[in-house]
Amino acid sequence: MSTKTGLKTYTNKERNMFLTGLLGQNILYNVTNVLLVSYFLQNVLYIPAIIVSAIIAIARIWDAFNDPIMGSIVDRTRTKWGKCRPYLIFVPGIVMVISILCFVNFEYVGQASDILEGTNLFCVIWAGFTYILWGMSYTAGDIPLWGITALMTEDEKHKQKLVSLARMAAGVGGGVAMLALSPCAEMVTEAMNGNARTGYFLTGLVATVIGSALFQCAGIGTKEKIKPSEQKYTVKENFKIMWRNKPFRQILLSGLLNAPSQLMMIVAIPLVNNYYSSQSGLMSLLYLALLGGGLFIGQFVIMGFVPRLLEKTTKKKLYNGSKIISVLPQLAIFFIFLAFPHRLAEPVFLIITMLIFAICGIAMGLNSVLQTLMISDAVDYEEYHYGIRPDGVFFSGQTFLVKIGSGFASIIYGITCEAVHYTGDNIKKLNEFIQQGNVIRDFLDRSASNFNEEYFGYMAMLFFCISVPPAIGALLSVIPTWKYALDDDEHDRILKELNERRRDEENK
Repeated sequence: MSTKTGLKTYTNKERNMFLTGLLGQNILYNVTNVLLVSYFLQNVLYIPAIIVSAIIAIARIWDAFNDPIMGSIVDRTRTKWGKCRPYLIFVPGIVMVISILCFVNFEYVGQASDILEGTNLFCVIWAGFTYILWGMSYTAGDIPLWGITALMTEDEKHKQKLVSLARMAAGVGGGVAMLALSPCAEMVTEAMNGNARTGYFLTGLVATVIGSALFQCAGIGTKEKIKPSEQKYTVKENFKIMWRNKPFRQILLSGLLNAPSQLMMIVAIPLVNNYYSSQSGLMSLLYLALLGGGLFIGQFVIMGFVPRLLEKTTKKKLYNGSKIISVLPQLAIFFIFLAFPHRLAEPVFLIITMLIFAICGIAMGLNSVLQTLMISDAVDYEEYHYGIRPDGVFFSGQTFLVKIGSGFASIIYGITCEAVHYTGDNIKKLNEFIQQGNVIRDFLDRSASNFNEEYFGYMAMLFFCISVPPAIGALLSVIPTWKYALDDDEHDRILKELNERRRDEENK
């Protein structure tokens, strides 16, 4: 298909199949990161917090540095399907199998020092091995999935629309998974007479199969419109290419400084299950719908408006503004808890918290769309100046940021959990206390006789993690992009000349 100006672009069917694949991929991602990482390892298997954070950090950092390697492999791929599509065809099934294996494990018994007792060592090794393997397989599909957005069209406006819709589809998949997976797992657990390991395994199994089937659509239903450059580069050469590209380097540094934002996803499930819902499946669904819904609606709505906003302002201003507007609302979450620790489930405070999360969602939605567009622009910048299109390598930077952020966030979370002793047997005792019908909020009123300092410390830690580090990270992340090197007018000029070059090459 071509636009009115003769530029090659995607068909409606290709667009819809790509978006379906993205929706499925984000369901798959959240099966692991919402169920496994955020809750299952620490709160069901009772692996101590410091060990869980070490597993996640090691796996994420290892996988993050594998991303440029995978990006190099993608950029060196030449097949009849293109360079990204082969991975989108074959990887989803592999990710499905490994995702299921992540939930096949034993319960950890005792404290962190008891790692050599019974099956504890196997439990830790298996958790680390399967999670690392999952990350590597997921990367093999994630990099080409986002990389193909720069290859499906030559038209800048079509690309902006595709990326906005892609982020919306990813948000739907991620939002549905975040809202539904944990409550479903809790309901299945209740049906299994409190057997959480079985409840979470069955929920993960069903969601993984559904996500993988949808993910497959991206490989089956898309086509690449832009031919890859003929040159092939080594991993070492690609690292040099990434660093010499100033716009890409600025985006990368900004994303690294914003790493603490990942804490919001890590902490959401334990916070809702322990503070708000008292581990009731139906109540978890309700509170996640209310609180996560605010975040999701803000994120979802703003993504659809990005192309229109870019008609009024620039990517740089929107990107930096999205970080700044989130700082005060994020900080407010923690200080509201300190002022009213036992009242945040009351309607007025729920409304206030929903509004805060909606603002945070707007900031996250702007950031995710603009980061993808700016990386794609950096690919055009590289082709214009040096004659190569490192789509795979540059979009590996996007997954690199997510994984480094997750690893760094898990370290912060592990340290704060250990600081208040929210770990191992203490979590098991807290679970038993809640399952006896107790509501944690009832023990957080400092003026009441039943005030429990230990439980207050646990909940304060969770609210702190979801609030203060993300706010600090957002503020720091505007430093590298405050003087962004590739303004929109310059990119429009570059893209126009690139398309003229491509037409000349085709007519030779």
